[in-house]
Amino acid sequence: MCQVFGVSRSGYYNWVQHEPSDRKQSDERLKLEIKVAHIRTRETYGTRRLQTELVDNGIIVGRDRLARLRKELRLHCKQKRKFRATTNSDHNLPVTPNLLNQNFTPTAPNQV
Repeated sequence: MCQVFGVSRSGYYNWVQHEPSDRKQSDERLKLEIKVAHIRTRETYGTRRLQTELVDNGIIVGRDRLARLRKELRLHCKQKRKFRATTNSDHNLPVTPNLLNQNFTPTAPNQV
């Protein structure tokens, strides 16, 4: 297999046995923090607000690195939905009478 890829056997086994770099280990720890912060903020914060949130919690991370890690984790913000009126007030149906008429002075218990 090493001949196919043009790599020496000792080089291959050296690569297999090496530990992940400090940056890789740091990225893995940051990914956990990012997931927790993403859930804590109800999945609504983008990169800028999430970075501010993490810095407030004592985790120093740049925006570009945060954006890269969020992309690797496939985390996206929930988009705000457009307001849609669900009530049609322009109708000719009868309206219920206002029984209270803003008179909130009770005369006895359990009465309005």
